[in-house]
Amino acid sequence: MSHRPIVVVGAGQAGLQLIDSLRRGGYDGDMTLIGDEASLPYQRPPLSKQYMSGDMADERLLFRPANYYTKHNIEVVRGKHVTQIDSAARTVTFDGDTRQYHQLALTTGASVRRLPVPGADLDGIYYLRSLDDARLIRHALRLGPCRVVAIGGGFIGLELAAAARKMGQAVTVVEAQDRLMARVVAPLISNFYLELHRSHGVKVLLNAVVERIVRRADGSLVVVLADGSDVLADAIIVGIGSVPECALAESAGLECDNGIVVDEFAQTSNPNIVAAGDCTMHRNSRLDVRHRLESVQNAVDQAKIAAATLLGEPRPYEQIPWFWSDQFEAKLQMVGTWVDHDRHVMRGSIDVGAFSAFYFRGNELIGVDSINRPADHLVGRKLLACGTVVPDRMIADIDQKLQSLL
Repeated sequence: MSHRPIVVVGAGQAGLQLIDSLRRGGYDGDMTLIGDEASLPYQRPPLSKQYMSGDMADERLLFRPANYYTKHNIEVVRGKHVTQIDSAARTVTFDGDTRQYHQLALTTGASVRRLPVPGADLDGIYYLRSLDDARLIRHALRLGPCRVVAIGGGFIGLELAAAARKMGQAVTVVEAQDRLMARVVAPLISNFYLELHRSHGVKVLLNAVVERIVRRADGSLVVVLADGSDVLADAIIVGIGSVPECALAESAGLECDNGIVVDEFAQTSNPNIVAAGDCTMHRNSRLDVRHRLESVQNAVDQAKIAAATLLGEPRPYEQIPWFWSDQFEAKLQMVGTWVDHDRHVMRGSIDVGAFSAFYFRGNELIGVDSINRPADHLVGRKLLACGTVVPDRMIADIDQKLQSLL
């Protein structure tokens, strides 16, 4: 197989899973993993959570130790940007160097969405994507008392707001929508997290559109809002979404549409190239939808599908999306979707901060959001996977064991 080399561009969660799945699947040929960071492949989710709060050391972030790659004969190219794919010659080029491939996998992920306002490039404004970014933010938060403004009330903004508040900083969240995490959670979850953050002393501004950022003579920053009000800051953290990294794919002639377009087998428009993870616009045959997901679950599951395709054992992507977020003492676990639900059934108690919402469309269970009820989440995943009809009364009665439905 050594004459059929595989090159993987992108050394994040999907890239690591893909090479691991290939080796586990019996591929023994040459394999190269190319990443644009100096570090070995590492986990990103803890950067805004345990790592930011100081509960996780750098070495614990690594997916695998250095000897894993040596043992499995995987060439890891670090700190290099692939600048060209020649799909006719089947080569990738980076910093004047070239690698030949028989099959190529793109796991390039996504980059942060930049704040498009005057002053957004001032010092003291931070974005979180990489380990280096996390180090800079953590250092800024540890310098001493400071006023932190988190622009964006999504997962990243709120997780960083929680981390900063736990470090004793004064925190304000500025969100343009009328509720927190509006794109990804139902209103009842938004309301819970609004009260949670406020109960911990976080100031939350909704319907607050940033117009510009200016620096005062004393060095502090001022976030000027569209309604004429402003918020003072010593550090600003921006978390307003991400943009799929598909410029390289576009330059290679691959079909892209808010991501690299792949089918349910992770196959791109080029038969020799697959793609997986945050960079893809993909089809989920179980849900009968085409979407782009930004989650560890999707990166892992789709990378396994891509590896199966490269191994000549294609199987469709049918996983039901799930996700989690840690903020203060609340762990949110989500599976499926709440979108277009016509009713929901509660299990547990919002007042004590341990509850689940089961979302239905007609009699069909389409999603479950759980806060501090991990067993409900696990059962919800299984119920969604098998399509079991779930009686409302069983959900609402916490003395009833939902496992009995499986």
